[in-house]
Amino acid sequence: MSENVVAQLCQDVKIPKMVKVRQHFDPSYIAPEDIPGVVREELERDCICSQIKPGMSIAITCGSRGVANIAIVIKAVAEYVKEKGGSPFVFPAMGSHGGATAAGQLEIVNGYGVTEEAMGCPIKASMETKQIGVTDTGRPVFIDKYAAESDGIILIGRIKAHTQFIGPYESGLMKMSVIGMGKQHGAEGVHEQGFVHMAENIQRYGKVILSQAPVICGIGLIENAYDQTYKIKALTPAEIIKEEPELLLEAKKVMGHILIDDADVLIVDEIGKNISGDGMDPNVSGTLPRETGVPRGQDGSAPRIGNFHAKRVIVLDLTEETHGNANGLGLADITTKRCADKIINEMAYPNAITSTIIEMVKTPFIAETDKLAIQVAIKTCAGADKKNLRIIHIKNTMEIQEIEVSEALLEEVDCNAQLERIDDLKEMPFDAQGNLF
Repeated sequence: MSENVVAQLCQDVKIPKMVKVRQHFDPSYIAPEDIPGVVREELERDCICSQIKPGMSIAITCGSRGVANIAIVIKAVAEYVKEKGGSPFVFPAMGSHGGATAAGQLEIVNGYGVTEEAMGCPIKASMETKQIGVTDTGRPVFIDKYAAESDGIILIGRIKAHTQFIGPYESGLMKMSVIGMGKQHGAEGVHEQGFVHMAENIQRYGKVILSQAPVICGIGLIENAYDQTYKIKALTPAEIIKEEPELLLEAKKVMGHILIDDADVLIVDEIGKNISGDGMDPNVSGTLPRETGVPRGQDGSAPRIGNFHAKRVIVLDLTEETHGNANGLGLADITTKRCADKIINEMAYPNAITSTIIEMVKTPFIAETDKLAIQVAIKTCAGADKKNLRIIHIKNTMEIQEIEVSEALLEEVDCNAQLERIDDLKEMPFDAQGNLF
């Protein structure tokens, strides 16, 4: 009955025609077949390879993000360790993700193609931690039990802008050591102090781990705007502290974002943990929790890579790889019944509790179909020119090389050398049930 009422209220809402647009960014990348050789070259530096000795047990991290070519990178590292006479194993380093269970984290790792058979080495999943030191403020520092008991640790992490805070170290090797290796227990100890202190705590805890844990090196990965491996850099613990901030700046320069500053409605086909820690990266979607303690600019806006903002944000679905984890859906205004039916709260709630940001897992307005979700967004978009609606449609915040824009945005597209029309204006292709897919 309620859906019939919603449909009746929105039945006269017209959805404008859309056109496909290509966004042009730096296309440089390392081909997948070349990645093992680049990894080997990085590990061959004497300050790194000399630390891997016969008989050593070497722990290799695997995070929960959908990092490009992660299985190729991890396998190359494992094979190199074996060639040096070591005994490698992979372990999930993802804080509280995967429902904060060993089985859930193993499922995520396996979903990225990182299996024992494919990697040629064991995968050890546990939520147990061991204390390896204390910070200068007297707080205990924990890391994964298997990693702490190994002879050496090799961190592997994508360096990129974080979704909740800014600092010299955001997402990357330093955060991987603190939050990823910290499992739920260690991550909670850092998060409970609030995101306003996250940038400083990543450094405070990270420096303890890099000096007290048996970290051999970290392999930092940077991706371009097309979700391709752009750079691979192996760093010693001292180099992580010194050089990761520069790599972060480089990562921000090549990161993709929406090249139009504002819209009335943003339609996102899918969100998920394999896309971003927040389901959808706010550096792209413009969405941020209201209370994170994130440092803000002089104009009061949260710092992002781009300046994009939309009055209404719609999320149509969850990715298969997110395993029901709808973290970030709370930042949308409207979603669909299809998406809501896939939510498994047990997958996201531990993460929300650990991070202290429960707003991320709230449920937005639920519409029966994709079409109705868009109509509700338009209907409730106060202040928008309903005859010249500014609508942008993306698959997800990782794959934004091709987007769709409404007719009202064509003038801006034609004036931007980085934007190119690649199709004609067309009605959105809803099926008989009112869905796009």
